[in-house]
Amino acid sequence: MSHKARVTGTIFGIERYAIHDGPGIRTLVFLKGCPLQCPWCQNPEGLDPKPQLAFFPDKCIECWRCINACPYNAIVRAKRGRVKILRKRCKVSGKCVETCPSEALKLIGKTVSAEDVFKEAVKDLPFYRNSGGGVTLTGGEPLMQPDFAAEVLKLCKEKGIHTAIETSGYASWENIGKVLPFTDLFLYDIKHLAPSKHKELVGASNELILGNAERISEMDKPMVIRIPVIPGFNDSDDNMRATAEFAARLKSVERIELLPYHNLGEPKYKRLGLRYDLKGLIPPSREHMMRTCRLAEASGVRCVIV
Repeated sequence: MSHKARVTGTIFGIERYAIHDGPGIRTLVFLKGCPLQCPWCQNPEGLDPKPQLAFFPDKCIECWRCINACPYNAIVRAKRGRVKILRKRCKVSGKCVETCPSEALKLIGKTVSAEDVFKEAVKDLPFYRNSGGGVTLTGGEPLMQPDFAAEVLKLCKEKGIHTAIETSGYASWENIGKVLPFTDLFLYDIKHLAPSKHKELVGASNELILGNAERISEMDKPMVIRIPVIPGFNDSDDNMRATAEFAARLKSVERIELLPYHNLGEPKYKRLGLRYDLKGLIPPSREHMMRTCRLAEASGVRCVIV
């Protein structure tokens, strides 16, 4: 095995038979780590680049073995006999996971080689060929692990597998350049078109994101612009119209995909000891999504609701 085939990265999951993240039947590889802090993120386990400890209270049988196993005294018996994790003390040693008989504790994130991922993905090669599918790297933000992402994509391309990467575009051009030769499709997320509002929402301006989108498009790399539709955050007509018009100026954009907000990821925050700031936010109605889609299509780019 070559040195490059031993490039490693941290992932938090591999999902097979996916159909919404690129053409055909696909394998999704979820990479850990993200430089943005979107409060609506549906994969909070992808935010931290390091492994995390998740607790599933409905599986806990209150045997207390985890308390004795933790070398950092980060697990205690709380009121009413419940297990409580003191997150500030936790160093994610994994000892508690090893001793838990009911799988109420789970490590989220593991180090794997690019070859490991490729071997898993290639199992579904007949499905890719029959459906026009392939492999999509997502996250998190795959460009936070550019060498690992590039090696996975390269191995897939060498096997004739279609490749895609879902990215916010918030990365250096050097990192984008590493994956560019091996990426057939960019699923490019744009949260808000106004730089100041973008920074207010997710903690960073969008100038780098928009600039990278323009450069990728100039290289004739197929792109799909993905817009999360978050009520009260970015779903105004003005923003949607401006974002669609920006997409229309990119010559390699195939379509716009609207992703309606949903709260299905909310339980994940609790399992990880994180706060969910959008509790109670109502997802957009079907009528609102359809109207937004028509508004986006007025720019001249085909729009679909995912």
